[in-house]
Amino acid sequence: MILEVADIRITPGQQAAFEEAVHRGIQTAIAPSKGFRGYQVRHSIESPERYLLLLEWETLEDHTVGFRGSPAYAQWRGIVSAYFAQAPQVEHFTVTTA
Repeated sequence: MILEVADIRITPGQQAAFEEAVHRGIQTAIAPSKGFRGYQVRHSIESPERYLLLLEWETLEDHTVGFRGSPAYAQWRGIVSAYFAQAPQVEHFTVTTA
């Protein structure tokens, strides 16, 4: 399992609209994608314009090749990008064992 972490900064005062758009965008554009397993959206307490989008994928390629190379990626960006104050920072993580 791969965890995609997107650190998103939005335009001030757009929290409610962004939250609606991000959930709608995930349900319509991302959720049907091969390898998508689930998500969480976290809102910063200290920085009201900051969100973390946590997406779970079966493989890295399901996100970087399958989703990003599909028309669904453009659909997703069309729904949420108007709220971005800057480009999101995205990284991928794996689970480690002790």
